[in-house]
This record gives sequence, structure tokens and C-alpha cells, in this order.
Amino acid sequence: MIVVPLIFSALIVGIAGSGDFKTLGRLGLKTLIWFELATTVALVVGLLVVNVFHPGSGVVVQNVSDTSAVAAASKKSVDMVQMLIDIVPPNIVDAMSRGSLLQIVFFSSFFGIAVAAAGEAGKPVLTLANSVCQVMFRFTMQVMRLAPIGVAATIAFTVGKFGLAMLIPLAKLILCLYLALVVFILLLVLASSVIAGVNFYHVMRAIKEPLILAFSTAASETALPILMEKLEEFGVPKKIVLFVLPTGYSFNLDGGTLYSSLAVVFIAQVYNVPMDLGQQIMLVLTLMLATKGMAAVPGAVLITIAGTVAAFGLPIEGVALILGVDRILDMGRTATNVVGNAVATVVVARWEKALPKEVLEAAYAKSYAD
Repeated sequence: MIVVPLIFSALIVGIAGSGDFKTLGRLGLKTLIWFELATTVALVVGLLVVNVFHPGSGVVVQNVSDTSAVAAASKKSVDMVQMLIDIVPPNIVDAMSRGSLLQIVFFSSFFGIAVAAAGEAGKPVLTLANSVCQVMFRFTMQVMRLAPIGVAATIAFTVGKFGLAMLIPLAKLILCLYLALVVFILLLVLASSVIAGVNFYHVMRAIKEPLILAFSTAASETALPILMEKLEEFGVPKKIVLFVLPTGYSFNLDGGTLYSSLAVVFIAQVYNVPMDLGQQIMLVLTLMLATKGMAAVPGAVLITIAGTVAAFGLPIEGVALILGVDRILDMGRTATNVVGNAVATVVVARWEKALPKEVLEAAYAKSYAD
């Protein structure tokens, strides 16, 4: 309900509002390079943790093959060529109805370029898109007033259906994922600090509100409007925020990407199916594409995991094993998605020399004051 109109309008404003196609092309290239580097590191960290701690060893497989979610997911398979073809939407209305973010980003980017190229004729469209973007910010805040009730109900349902006993054999998986997420965030922040010359302690303080919101709701899109506002308040130019963040919701879901590699190997360990180095390298290459365009909504990563599990010949029933604790896992990886996209936005802004030192110092001073 929120993410499609928000991303569509924000990308049009971010692209058409720049008015400089040379700058836009440079910005897009730098953004994609950073996204690919970050997601690759996330995949590798996930594999390292799952191989070191073996969370799947000793987990008793229960009869979970009748789970409807797994039955639906098992029909999915990873076809990388078709995935590239499907980036171009045959019908944008259909893509929006299905929430296909990659197709929406593709269409919105070309639409924004056309609006900018249209000159005076495109200005009313740009004004409308900017108004829709601002209205969606307020719309999201209204929805989030009810979020605590929904979060409480979702957790109560999960515990009521699967029981607290479900958490015990999978506690090692939960701990391994959160360890991997912490390691990844530390690596990301340290590398970004060296590359961009930014004190990311202050960035984390600036985005603490959307970060907590994303963690509690396990839905990245709920935090998007607030994250945009906080990064603009930090000093990142609006055109960079409106371009990088919506694009990141398709190309840079670091938490979901990390979990995908960890979960696939976890399922292999549960069923005592060995995966050698060559297979795990192939897994990384597969997930580098398969995780692009993952919907930034709760549980969407399970479909990607299920398709990858099927493609590597692992038992699809293993996906059902992690459904009972997925809410707990989803909260951590969603918060990591928010951190990853916030860091990417600041790094790209620094690369573009759009976040000068004096602006950073003012942001640091405001952070200390708060």
C-alpha cells in the first residue's frame, strides 16, 4: 500500500529534479557499484558464519511438508536469464499490483528521464510527483500509529501457532544470524568511514528512529519516509536521497541477502547435505542476482530462499523449519537493510562531493546537542 506510490514518485523527483543527465549517469553508476560491493560482502559474511558455527547440525527435522507457504514457494526456481528479461515490465500497472520493485524502479527511472527531457511540458508531472511523495510521507505516519497493535498481534499469532518450544532447537540459527548481521554492519561502517571520511556514529544516531521502526515492524518500507527525512536533515541533498534510497530497496537489501546465503547452507546442514567450496561460490553468484528486486516486505526473502533451495536440489521442506522463527529473524535483517541503504546514501553523497566537511561538522554538532 505504501511502497509503490512512494518509490514511483520519489524516483521521478530524484531523476527529473536533477535535470543533469551526465550527473545522473555518474550518480547511478556509483550507486550500483556500492550496492554490489555491499551485497557481496553480506553474502560472504553469511557463508563464513554458517560454516564456522554449523547452526544446522543437530536440528531435528519435523514433519512440516504440508506447509502451504512452502508448497507455493517450491514452485519457484531461479532462472537468472529470465530474471534479467523480467526487469522490463510488459505492463506497469500489473507490476505495481504485484509489488515487483525491480520492474517499478526500471519504469520509474525511464519515466523520470522522459519527464526531464520533456522540459516545460514535464514540469507539471514533476510537481505532481513531488506532491505525491510528500503526501505519502504523511500517509505513512498515519499508518504507523496502528503499527504497535499489528506487531503485537503478529508475534502473538506466531507464538500461539508454533509454540515457544519451536525457538529452542533454532536458537543457534537466531544467534548466528544476529552475529553475522553485527559483523556485517561493523565491517560496512568501518569501510565506509575510511572510504567516505564520515563518522558513522553520528549517522546511526540520526537514523535511530527509522531504525527502531524497521526493527519493530520487520518491514523496510515503513521506515522509508522517515529515513529520507532524517538523511536530508543530516545534510544529504534531497536529489541524492530520492534517487539512492528507493533504488536501494530493490538492489541493496543487505540483511535479506546475508540471510539468504546463511539460510540455504543451514538447510543443507540440517539434512546433512554437504556443500563444497565450488557450490558455495555458485550459491553466492546465484544469490547476487536472485536477491535483486526482493520485495522490502516481511517474509519476502523466504520465496528467494525457497527458489534457491530448489535450484540446488535441497529439500524444500527445510524452508518450513525456519518459518516459526522467521519473525525474529526478519526484525534483524530488516534493520540491517535500513542501515545498509542509509550508509550507501551518505557514501554516494560524499563521492559526489555533495556532502562537504562543513555540513558534516554541523550535523555532528546537532547530533551531540540531541
